[in-house]
Formats: sequence, structure tokens, C-alpha cells
Amino acid sequence: MKSFFKALILVPIALAVVLFSVANRAPVRVSFDPVSRDAPLFAFDVPLFAVVLAALALGVLIGGLASWLGQGKHRKAARRNRREAETLRSETQMLRAAVPDSALPALTNGRA
Repeated sequence: MKSFFKALILVPIALAVVLFSVANRAPVRVSFDPVSRDAPLFAFDVPLFAVVLAALALGVLIGGLASWLGQGKHRKAARRNRREAETLRSETQMLRAAVPDSALPALTNGRA
């Protein structure tokens, strides 16, 4: 069911990307030289869809990186809690191993 909904979302998006790419194949000049307009030093002729898709991909990467960096404190707390839980689990196992089996029913019934 989950894969059906994923396909229901991704197939129209993929179709829109393909249609956009086919409709915008004309080359545009991308220049990285802000000084010279007539003869730029760093200029490339690329299809318009490549510029738009590259900008979109760059935005997704920058947004993902910003989100990952913003969640660092939560990941750190999760690691700390995981280590603490493992320590407590090992302590519990050591204490259970130290208590004889005959004493366990008395401890669970409230009679120590």
C-alpha cells in the first residue's frame, strides 16, 4: 500500500520533469563573470531545463544539509540516551546474575 502511494506521488512528478525538460531544451548562456557582459570569461551554453534542475537539486542539498546540522543536538542526545540505556541494561543483567534464583520470588512478592 505504501509503495502504491509513493508511485501515486512520484509518477506525476517524474512526468512533469520529463515534460519540462523536453519543452525547455533551448540553450541559455550561464555566465559567472559579473564584470564583462559582452565577452564573459566564464560562460557556458546549457539547456534551460539543466539550469532549473541543477538549481533545484542544489536547493535540496543545501536544505538537507541545513536540516541535518540543525538536528545535531537531537542526534547527540539520542546517542547519549542509547549509551545510558546500554549501561543500565548491562548493570541489570549483572545484578540479576548476582541474585540467586531462590531469592527472586521473595523479591517480587514484596517480601525482602
